Amino acid sequence: MINKIGTVAVYVDDQEQTLKFWTEQVGFEVKANHPMGPNGSWIEVAPKGAESALVIYPKSMMENWEQQKASIVFLSDDAKKTFEEMSGRGVKFIQEPNEMPWGTFAIFEDLDGNQFLIKG
Repeated sequence: MINKIGTVAVYVDDQEQTLKFWTEQVGFEVKANHPMGPNGSWIEVAPKGAESALVIYPKSMMENWEQQKASIVFLSDDAKKTFEEMSGRGVKFIQEPNEMPWGTFAIFEDLDGNQFLIKG
């Protein structure tokens, strides 16, 4: 079962400058900052106390970033179980559950081809 919207990604040229913008100018706080390799980090920022966060994602790590729309991530207690339940109800998944160091995720599409992630 999906519990809430976890994150929405925006694709940026300079993570550090964008991080300063969201924290120093807008007033958000850093919720997560995990290295993803030499070219970027997984950085989440949000207003204090917010349940959802904005991911500042480096364009350099997203090959087709200019074609991407905002990336919405739904949180689930169990991504694999949610995948099975939703698949059973006819939801089209374009990526089955994939385990990563930061959690398990799967990708599904709506009727218009928009893609959404489930993270558990």
